[in-house]
Amino acid sequence: MIDRPRHPPHRPQRSPSPRPGGAGGRHGERERPAGRPFGEWPDDVAILYGWHSVSEALRNPHRRFRKLMATENALKRLNDESVPLSVEPEVVRPGAIDRLLDRDAVHQGLFAECDPLPALSLKEAAQNDLLLVLDQITDPHNVGAIVRSAAALKVGAIITTARHSPAATGVLAKSASGGLEHVPFCFVGNLARALEELKAQGVQVVGLDSEGAADLTDTALRAPLALVLGAEGKGLRQLTRQTCDVLARIDLPGAIVSLNVSNAAVLALHIAHRAIGRAR
Repeated sequence: MIDRPRHPPHRPQRSPSPRPGGAGGRHGERERPAGRPFGEWPDDVAILYGWHSVSEALRNPHRRFRKLMATENALKRLNDESVPLSVEPEVVRPGAIDRLLDRDAVHQGLFAECDPLPALSLKEAAQNDLLLVLDQITDPHNVGAIVRSAAALKVGAIITTARHSPAATGVLAKSASGGLEHVPFCFVGNLARALEELKAQGVQVVGLDSEGAADLTDTALRAPLALVLGAEGKGLRQLTRQTCDVLARIDLPGAIVSLNVSNAAVLALHIAHRAIGRAR
């Protein structure tokens, strides 16, 4: 169901692994003449760049801004679209933002330093009809795309481990295209134990697995529901598989019979959202 990843060229690590919500990690090798290379901010700073990421954060009353850099064109667009400014922007030339980001980063004239959004407790997350659980999915592009889909399909929370997960910042935030402002995270220490706690609170826990007993569309789903996805190539870890109430697969009719994890997530969430709606 999920493709094995294509391994990118090796790049040396430049900073320690981030804590949840922080800004650390590997982010490219371009030399910059000034400013702090991306990935070297303190762990308690969330970095946002790009139109959707920054504008949605500005519209979020719970997001605390520390700094906002904007080009003249980007600032005009913010004003034209009546985006509220909770912080005085620093008007800069595009090159000033270029120096803070990777070579291929598309910032569209906006860059911000913010406080990370507060995470939910597991008990709070369990109060939602639809949850998404990520079992050590570490690629920030994939997680960001998943967050974007989760926001579109009204996921109440994303549950993942505090370790072996990318920080909600930078590349992930850009890939989420503003979705971080609409789907809170819940970080747990032990995923299997967290799934057991969800089940004890009445949540149906369904793992996506290519060897699942039935197709997800043929699986009885009801709210509250937690869909569990594993990393590309590895899939769900053994203990995670054993803890799920049921394992389900996604059957595809075409010549390509597998999806990458972000595409599998949006398809599974769409199936689950429709099933929950019909069950009411």
